[in-house]
Amino acid sequence: MKTNLVYGLYLALSGLLLNVALYFTGFHSDVDKLTSSQWIGGGIGLVLGIVLIVLGIKARRSEVPATEEFSYGRALGTGVMISVFSCLFGIVTNFLYMRVINPGFREVIIQAQANKWEAAGMSSDRIEKAEQMMRSPVGAILNAVFIIIFIMIINTLISLVAAAFLKRPASGDQPPAAI
Repeated sequence: MKTNLVYGLYLALSGLLLNVALYFTGFHSDVDKLTSSQWIGGGIGLVLGIVLIVLGIKARRSEVPATEEFSYGRALGTGVMISVFSCLFGIVTNFLYMRVINPGFREVIIQAQANKWEAAGMSSDRIEKAEQMMRSPVGAILNAVFIIIFIMIINTLISLVAAAFLKRPASGDQPPAAI
């Protein structure tokens, strides 16, 4: 459990550091650069997720004696638990980023979305109502829930693939299984 917790924390902190880097490079303070930052952050975040989930599963596998099987289910469970802890810590790091480090980021996101709606031909009345919903606490909570669900799905998919490669049969003096 400790390994899952530690790698989940690493994953959440790496996401925070990525957001801070995007902030200091100006990608999170300019509406025009927000789409680019989403692609950059998504790509780097995916790589970080793969690397840290694989490293976490390997670390957990190394804790299990070689004479004991480290099954696909066990490897998958480790990856999913790393993802769960990452999301839980991510709630805290995201709150820290949005409230302390870059409190204007929410406005940048709202303005970028309003620009997309306007370009799509949405009426100014509907845009205004949608902006009010995004600014409300309910809108922020719904957004956070959708992000957590999305990250859990992506990390679970990563875990599914990683577990297939990182499972390990038990070694020892056991005869090979009969066909």
